[in-house]
Amino acid sequence: MQNKVLIVDFGSQYTQLIARRIRELFIYCEISPFNNIPKDLDQFKAVVLSGSPFSVNQKDSPIINLESILGKKPVLAICYGAQLIAKSLNGNVENSNSREYGRAKLSFIDSNCKLFKNINIDNQVWMSHGDTITSLPNDSKLIASTGSVVNAAYSIESLSLYALQFHPEVFHTENGFKIFENFFINELKFIKEWNPESFIDRTVDDLKKKLMDDKVILGLSGGVDSSVAAVLLDKAIGKNLHCVFVNNGLLRKNEYDEVLRQYVGMGLNVKGVDSSDLFLNELKGITDPEKKRKTIGNMFVEVFEEESKKIENAKWLAQGTIYPDIIESISVKGPSATIKSHHNVGGLPEKMNLKVVEPLKMLFKDEVRKIGKSLNMSEDILNRHPFPGPGLGIRILGEVDSESVRLIQEADKIYIDGLKKWNLYDKIWQAGSILLPVKSVGVMGDERTYERCVALRAVVSTDGMTADWYEFPNNFLKEVSNNIINKVSGINRVVYDISSKPPATIEWE
Repeated sequence: MQNKVLIVDFGSQYTQLIARRIRELFIYCEISPFNNIPKDLDQFKAVVLSGSPFSVNQKDSPIINLESILGKKPVLAICYGAQLIAKSLNGNVENSNSREYGRAKLSFIDSNCKLFKNINIDNQVWMSHGDTITSLPNDSKLIASTGSVVNAAYSIESLSLYALQFHPEVFHTENGFKIFENFFINELKFIKEWNPESFIDRTVDDLKKKLMDDKVILGLSGGVDSSVAAVLLDKAIGKNLHCVFVNNGLLRKNEYDEVLRQYVGMGLNVKGVDSSDLFLNELKGITDPEKKRKTIGNMFVEVFEEESKKIENAKWLAQGTIYPDIIESISVKGPSATIKSHHNVGGLPEKMNLKVVEPLKMLFKDEVRKIGKSLNMSEDILNRHPFPGPGLGIRILGEVDSESVRLIQEADKIYIDGLKKWNLYDKIWQAGSILLPVKSVGVMGDERTYERCVALRAVVSTDGMTADWYEFPNNFLKEVSNNIINKVSGINRVVYDISSKPPATIEWE
């Protein structure tokens, strides 16, 4: 029996948060959809059952073979998982007037319950369920209630089971992290061994054994994921790693030269390929966002394939794929309809008969940054905001040409430099400038102008799934707006996007 946890995903929007909380305890865990649970459960020391958008009383609600888990592994069941077990063991689950959504207070806690050690009555929890457990399952014990839901949590000691109708994984549940700690560390005695140093040692060793003397090709993007993947591979196979950094002409101002110098300074075996003109020529006349994305993605594949042919006897294609990408591709809802063209280099492994190696595929973004920090990588790379694969091509609304690229690069540099000057850059998940396909009247000196408009975007987020717009100081916006209008010929108006995700998206296209 190993020191890791299986999370069974019934489609909850919070499942990734469960994994993040467990990993914050330095415990390794894996997520599997309910319809694709690993056959070998001996490799897991405990199981978590997630919530779900379904009702357990729906005809097509997700179910699993509980007999293979209950009584064989300690279980923490959350929301839908708690209701599924209750219904399966002769409890009762109904859609009732006791529905709770949002914040609630615990009005009763079993003081002898180990799960709630050092947690008090009136502790805030987060509810998100339409069904409620109206009668508890066989051999169970009530361990917590809220003001409107009596059976907020129960346990079955003979099965090593705790079941909660609230969500301990979300930020809004006070002491939610403590509940996970009580269960995994204090009661189950898990060893805290999932840390950056152990991951690096284990991964480098595994890569050496898997790749041996084979050559590996990696497409660098300048972002965190591909950069950390490159350093790990470099530690394992050195000069047998061949990195290709393609300039599609849609990077931020000076980014190609600056990042390429950084990579060379890190000792990576990297080749820069400036294909700016090729990409801009292919984008002529294209205004549809999806067509732009596909054109940029297809051109990247062509350029990358051409460069890869120059590396004789390469056997592997390395990618900076991270765990959320893996989860999405095997999710309860099925494979994602839109694949990130720059993440999976569009079928290139099959075309070139290459095997794929993904050293970061079990990590979340924050874990990737921690790995990079342990590898002594530059903060400039590790703290870089996410940047879309198609680059500025989807931040220029309408047709992309050399003049629109110049305008957005100049404006964006002023904006990003301003964020760094005001010490705001690291407080923001993602920031960027969008060139709008409209012109507006302005006055500069005694002259009337008719020029382009730029929208500024800045959001705070933990994972990009949801995001809130960042509330800048007025003086910052005033300074950036003045600098852009005064220094970038062709722009005479600046606006700030105050839309959150949802309903808006972070990018405009």
